[in-house]
Amino acid sequence: MQTELVEVVRDAILSAGLVTLPVLAVAFLVGGLVGLVQSATAVHEPVVAFVPRLVATAAMLFLAAPWMVERLVEFFKTAAGP
Repeated sequence: MQTELVEVVRDAILSAGLVTLPVLAVAFLVGGLVGLVQSATAVHEPVVAFVPRLVATAAMLFLAAPWMVERLVEFFKTAAGP
């Protein structure tokens, strides 16, 4: 019983990491690129950093949503058992 619970929790953590990874990676990359551009141009407005990250994150959520839902449904089917 306890071993099954540990497996379900481990699978939940792995699934959560896999589902959030694409969105977080895009936000990180865009944030880094915007930071580089801001450093090069000496423009340090918070809005300039926020808007591109918001747009990129929203676009990635829109593009990856079907895959994310598929992964979550697969996890819940596995967790619920036969």
